[in-house]
Amino acid sequence: MKPSRGVWLIPTGLIILSLVPVIAGALRITELASGAEITPDNARAFAMPVPVLAHIIGATLFCVVGSFQFLPGLRRGPRSWHRRAGYVLLPAGMVAALSGLWMTLFYGVPTPDGPGLTIFRLVFGSAMFLALVLSIRSLVLRDFVAHGAWVTRAYAIGIAAGTQVITAIIWTFTIGPMEETSEALPMGAAWVINLTIAELVIWRRRRVARAAREARLERNRARTVARLS
Repeated sequence: MKPSRGVWLIPTGLIILSLVPVIAGALRITELASGAEITPDNARAFAMPVPVLAHIIGATLFCVVGSFQFLPGLRRGPRSWHRRAGYVLLPAGMVAALSGLWMTLFYGVPTPDGPGLTIFRLVFGSAMFLALVLSIRSLVLRDFVAHGAWVTRAYAIGIAAGTQVITAIIWTFTIGPMEETSEALPMGAAWVINLTIAELVIWRRRRVARAAREARLERNRARTVARLS
């Protein structure tokens, strides 16, 4: 079955949301490869480029390719695209989370950032990695519903870089320029917004699955009654 046009709205929207961080990452890689002038903004990346490259590549794979995991038509069958892509996406997400945590802990704090944003990055980066670990555990236990829920939460945290662009723009136009103390608020709000939407998606999936299960049981009961009568 081919997915309907409306189903493609979800991955399309997620890809659009990823564009800004993906483009920023591509520019950073180009900057490192071309030997651009070292500035206070990029000095950390030039001094230790491996964590930056790992984070950019892992996050790009996780966010862009992961957006197609929300297409129902790609999740059907034991050899589905969804399953094959998972072997790449789960490690990519872990690399993105761990490299982000490493940079937060061992790179110097950039001038515009404050301790609040550092705490947020540590909390949500750790939460993303833990969610991916729990998603793998759910696969081992063959609890596919829980697996989908944990991956959805991890994806919501990973793609928050795109949402942060939106919250930062809204903050700037409504409140004013972001400062060291206030920058953490719109950044943190993006993670909270994404996780709230993720929980709504998870709740809706469970409700649909429960309704389908009850309908299946009702059909089985009806068949049993018809055989006995």
